[in-house]
Amino acid sequence: MPQDYLGLFDTPPSRKHLRYSMAIVGLLFVILIAILALPEVPVGQIDAFIPMVGASTALVDLVIATLFYAQATVFQSRALSALGTGYVFTGLILIPHALTFPGAFAPDGLLGAGVSTTAWIYIFWRLGLPIAVILYVLFKRADAASTSEGGRPAARVAVGAVAAVALVVAFTVMATVGHDLLPQLYLNRALSNYPHMIAAASTVIALAVVSIFVLFRHRRTLLDVWLLVVMSAWLVQTLLFLSLEGRFTISWYFTDIVVLVSHIYLMLALIAESSTLYAKLAIATSARNREREARLMSMDAVAAAISHEVGQPLSAVTTSASAGLTWLSREKPDLEKVGEALAAALDAGRRSFDVLKSTRAMFTKGPAHLEEFDLNDLVRESVALLSREMAAKKISVQLVLGEGLPPIVADKVQLQQVLVNLLTNAMESIEGKKSQPKRIEVRSAPANGSDVLLEVSDTGAGIPADKIDKIFDAFFTTKGRGTGLGLSLCRTIVEERGGRLWASTGEKHGATFHLQLPAGGFTAR
Repeated sequence: MPQDYLGLFDTPPSRKHLRYSMAIVGLLFVILIAILALPEVPVGQIDAFIPMVGASTALVDLVIATLFYAQATVFQSRALSALGTGYVFTGLILIPHALTFPGAFAPDGLLGAGVSTTAWIYIFWRLGLPIAVILYVLFKRADAASTSEGGRPAARVAVGAVAAVALVVAFTVMATVGHDLLPQLYLNRALSNYPHMIAAASTVIALAVVSIFVLFRHRRTLLDVWLLVVMSAWLVQTLLFLSLEGRFTISWYFTDIVVLVSHIYLMLALIAESSTLYAKLAIATSARNREREARLMSMDAVAAAISHEVGQPLSAVTTSASAGLTWLSREKPDLEKVGEALAAALDAGRRSFDVLKSTRAMFTKGPAHLEEFDLNDLVRESVALLSREMAAKKISVQLVLGEGLPPIVADKVQLQQVLVNLLTNAMESIEGKKSQPKRIEVRSAPANGSDVLLEVSDTGAGIPADKIDKIFDAFFTTKGRGTGLGLSLCRTIVEERGGRLWASTGEKHGATFHLQLPAGGFTAR
């Protein structure tokens, strides 16, 4: 992966995420207190409740596991593989939990279930996620210290999924076939054996506390914060079940709903953040591609500028050298004239060298491809190219395009790059001036009877009066990370085809760039 890309599980948490997480944890404990205050009033068994809640929770857990496994394959992470395996286990073990629950599919449950089979499967279920989180922290530290690529991530994912399935089968057999070998957790379908239940739940609570402790000590990423919320919910839910004396009360039903909601929270958080980061990556990739095209255009303009600037001194070199040879070829060579010619050639050579030295690289894409097009359509296309980036930066664009403009004949790609450069400069200027409204206005109208005038205005920081005459100079920039070539090369492209490009300060704020183009086609100067 590129070093500058932060994946979903490398992203550091922001203050907003920390505040939301703390609020959710606080809400969980408020729910704990509220449910504990509810009366232990039996309301009767709803046979479809456990299958519905169990199926929903299992589906959510398997979606979460898929997200973790996908990221583990991309980033070759054993830590994410451990989390994915944990969620495969917690999702699949809910299937035998629902099948063996008394009254769900059969009066005493399926698979040869005993009175405490479902309760033991529930305990095994509660043990799965804390262990997976502890392994996640341990493997994450090992992944950070490792310098190798980590082998075959797809094979690791497959092994983890198979291991989760094997554990589900093993624990199901233990709770059904080995039912009589395990301590009795329920006296009958509704009432629990409270001392045994406390002993079994204490192991779950201890593991949940350990997982929260190691996560809190080694929290570095947004995922760590989310897992802290999930494990806090896991601990609260275990305490809730521990406080219940039996099934089918108001508190018991509410507690199962809290379990489902906490799992849905993590799934939605993962999907939302993944989608957000994917959108940001898509915008960044688009901007990078646009920058690359701009560089190619810039190099083309540099080549045109060099051809224009170097052509004259090189012609002088040739002329002076020819004159020197002429004076030498006479029967009586005029050494004084030869010296003057050679000195002139030397001066012209120095001027050529100065021009070449100012540019580190040149690139040409071949002859320009001229075509006839509508300038207003080109403006709309250029704005559309930047629409997502402008929307992300909350910048509005207003188009005031004149009707009935004559068509332009030019290299459409080069002219579009000029427009994109002007719009990008306007966006960057607006970003540096947060107090003003974020708006760009593009206007087109006829000019001088036969020309077309295009103006790009912004509400940004503007151009200082003492620098407005310099911004088109090569290597002059007002940006902290600018090259000073963009506007210079844009003007070169326009002027090489007979157009004009200049700037002025706005009436209240910002700046306006004026692009005047000859209608009917660019003409070489």
